[in-house]
Amino acid sequence: MPGWTQQELDELDRAGEVRVAGRRADGSSRSLTIVWHVVVDGDLYLRSVKGPEGQWYRGVAHHHEGFLRWGSTTREVTYTPDSSHDDAVDAAYFAKYGTGSATQSLMKAEARQTTLRVDPR
Repeated sequence: MPGWTQQELDELDRAGEVRVAGRRADGSSRSLTIVWHVVVDGDLYLRSVKGPEGQWYRGVAHHHEGFLRWGSTTREVTYTPDSSHDDAVDAAYFAKYGTGSATQSLMKAEARQTTLRVDPR
């Protein structure tokens, strides 16, 4: 599977938010939802602020495939649970979005358990 290009990672790192959606059984896209994201060690990560009960997260977790949009670019992606870089993901969220209550919500245990690595398909 091809990875992100450096140009894509740079664009994603600069983007304030992305839109994500899971894939339905028929291959179509669920509704795109805005989420915060970070780039860590050349990989893209995101979390559900509502934990596993977040609607977009449930949709993504069903097939672990879907779509990611930033700017005018949409890519088909896979979503893989990956807690191996949680501390670095925490630090990246704080560096990108500050230490306010919204970012703090992404550090709660229920949000951390939804850390996903997003890879292009």
